[in-house]
Amino acid sequence: MRAAILQIPSVGMSTAKFDYYLRIAKSKGCKVVVLGEYLLNRFFKELEKTPIGMIKEQSDHHIKTLKALAKEYDVNIIAPLVIVKKKQPYKTIAKFSPSSVTYYQQQILINYKHWNEEKFFANEITALKSPMIFSVDGFKFAVMAGFELHFDSFWQEIMAKNVDAVLLPTVSTFESHVRWRELIKMRAFTNSCYVIRANRIGEYVEGKVNWNFYGDSLVVSPEGEIENHLGNQEELLMIDLDKNIVKAARKSWGFKEALNKRL
Repeated sequence: MRAAILQIPSVGMSTAKFDYYLRIAKSKGCKVVVLGEYLLNRFFKELEKTPIGMIKEQSDHHIKTLKALAKEYDVNIIAPLVIVKKKQPYKTIAKFSPSSVTYYQQQILINYKHWNEEKFFANEITALKSPMIFSVDGFKFAVMAGFELHFDSFWQEIMAKNVDAVLLPTVSTFESHVRWRELIKMRAFTNSCYVIRANRIGEYVEGKVNWNFYGDSLVVSPEGEIENHLGNQEELLMIDLDKNIVKAARKSWGFKEALNKRL
């Protein structure tokens, strides 16, 4: 199974980059392409000041474009997106397949004073459900938002459903490289699965504060090792995923087996 991470800044209304990079991914046999957060829409702090009609126009434009590109290049595109319903914004992740579109509404949103997505978005606060799970050529993927990485409940679903790879779009900033790397390595190792993190690049300036989106998109193996990563530039990273490596890690460490004995 070959997948790809597209690490780019926010694109506004432009679609040229998507066509260019997806053509390359298709030529290299990629079946899944993952984008970081706030690429199709402006960064959250900018959205707070953006008219809701403009947000909807931008999202509708990209939905139409990515539907067509997924079909043209026979690829599955994982793309965080703000959906507007009844003039209310919802933070979601869309999966564009060659034949359909599926939406996952983020379940836990950041709610800090300086970055309060929970207050801005209309996502319902309710009992947690499973992340989005889908299969491509017998390889099982799950999709969760970057902030959801921190919560054990989601990973219980990952292990219970034998997910082979978790796709993790993020918008990490404030020089948090080391913390994110360690969290991702731990989650991959303890759940015997790949974790593929797609971060964006670029920056947002708020007064004297510079929100630097530093990239460092990466893939971590089921053994908790970083197999490959990007720097802080616009790049496309292609990844070979091996289900035999997933199976070997599960057999070697036996974490799920140990839990099943105690159910």
